[in-house]
Amino acid sequence: MNTTAAAIASAVTFVWLGMVLAISFLEAPLKFRAPGVTIPIGLGIGRLVFRALNLVETALAVVVIVAVAAGGPPARVAGVTAAVAVLLLAQLAFVRPRLNRRSDMVLAGEDRPRSRGHLAYVALETVKVAVLIALGVSLLAA
Repeated sequence: MNTTAAAIASAVTFVWLGMVLAISFLEAPLKFRAPGVTIPIGLGIGRLVFRALNLVETALAVVVIVAVAAGGPPARVAGVTAAVAVLLLAQLAFVRPRLNRRSDMVLAGEDRPRSRGHLAYVALETVKVAVLIALGVSLLAA
């Protein structure tokens, strides 16, 4: 693989990984433990933060895909790149809309049970973290 393309894709992959770890596994759970943060306030903050994260993730995914495609990747790198893109797409197309509908109801004052959608999102985030690590390592070795 072209070394410049691999270097760009690797750097962007690790930035992406860091953002996911910081937001999904640090900020999101901690915000609800802060004094005075109610469920509606936490949901409102979370929606803003995750909307921003997902927009940045989409931009980073495009950069990684373009760099990998331009670099003449080995099959392993192309496959792992496709896997992380599919995971992000699944979150954005299937899980986030359900979470948004639920948070709309909670923010409108409806009493709702705990969401299983969050478990799906966390599961996809966990797999995405593993795939981002695999992609970054594969790019460093390419």
